[in-house]
Amino acid sequence: MASLPKDPPEDPRKQSFWVPGNYVRTVQRTEQSFQACNDIVACFVERAKVEKQYAQQLSQWSNKWKSIVDSRPLYGSLMKAWQCFFTSTERLSSLHSSISDSLGQRRMEIHFKVKVYTSSSSKINQLMTIKYDQKRAEEMIRTKVRHYLNPGFQLDKVRAAYHKSCQKEQTALDKEKQANEDAEMSPEKKEKLAGAREKATGEKLKYKEQYEKVLEDVSAYTPRYMEEMESIFEQSQEEERKRISFLKQAFLSIHRHLDVTNNESVKAVYNELHQTLMSISEQEDLKWWKNNHGPGMPTDWPKVEDWVPPVKKLNRKKRQKRMESRPCLVSTLSRVMIGGVKVRALYDYIGEEGDELSFKAGEVFLKVEEEDDQGWCRGVLSGGKEGFYPANYVEVV
Repeated sequence: MASLPKDPPEDPRKQSFWVPGNYVRTVQRTEQSFQACNDIVACFVERAKVEKQYAQQLSQWSNKWKSIVDSRPLYGSLMKAWQCFFTSTERLSSLHSSISDSLGQRRMEIHFKVKVYTSSSSKINQLMTIKYDQKRAEEMIRTKVRHYLNPGFQLDKVRAAYHKSCQKEQTALDKEKQANEDAEMSPEKKEKLAGAREKATGEKLKYKEQYEKVLEDVSAYTPRYMEEMESIFEQSQEEERKRISFLKQAFLSIHRHLDVTNNESVKAVYNELHQTLMSISEQEDLKWWKNNHGPGMPTDWPKVEDWVPPVKKLNRKKRQKRMESRPCLVSTLSRVMIGGVKVRALYDYIGEEGDELSFKAGEVFLKVEEEDDQGWCRGVLSGGKEGFYPANYVEVV
């Protein structure tokens, strides 16, 4: 199958900056630069949301698996290492949340700078954007080009007229030649064709002279045209340089907030995690299990156990009445200082109420009141605490 004919390659000289009209590419390249600035703001607003969502997902992941890990039969340094992943994740979640907040603050700063940048070029109206300068530059170039195009348009006109006259002359020459070769053509007709050829030659010479004159004028104006166009081009370059420099600083500022490779808190998180992982010890974990769930656990082997007399439950209402009727602390202390009976504890006892004494077997203290009808006495420990104790748990020294 035959391929479709390709279009002839475009002459690169027609794309030259010097060709009238091609300046538009240079002038309009930053036409929407203010929109690019707004796009940067919107772009990193979205990135801030991504950072916030990532922080939330890290936290959710940590909470989910933390509860699962707590229910698994892990222990010792291995459990600590696994839990350290969740601790480090929470710290990273906080870090990315702070990145999101930082980007939000940068968004406001960049948005403000964008407004300043896009309006600073106009002294008349501070709300005008960079489009104002671009339109003005385009109008300036168009004015310069117009001066060049005036002789340029005339050049095209006379060039076309000259080429047309050359074609007419060539046609007249061809007809005259055919007539001279035709023996049957009358001399009058041949003479007429010769006159037409002479007229065409005269017109060609006239248009050639005009063409050369206009071309001379255009060539004389070309250096000035080039100088003015280069000047305006450099102005456009300067505007573009400012825009690129502004965006570069904006990008670098955002990069400082996004770059976590040199963040000391991130390094600390992963250093701590690495140290925790390196501290996993199978020997220590196995030892821990042996001592807490294996043969290393303490136990009470069978032996003769002494009989401990039961404690009579004290009637709480009677105790309350007795406490209300007990003598004041001064008289009690006086009685203790005067005398009392020394008793020795036969068994350990832990008081169940705040007004009961707790003591160990063999401990000596004072009995300050005799046994009541419920089997309880009142005594004072060596430290001065006063309270009730079961009478059958002591013996008189």
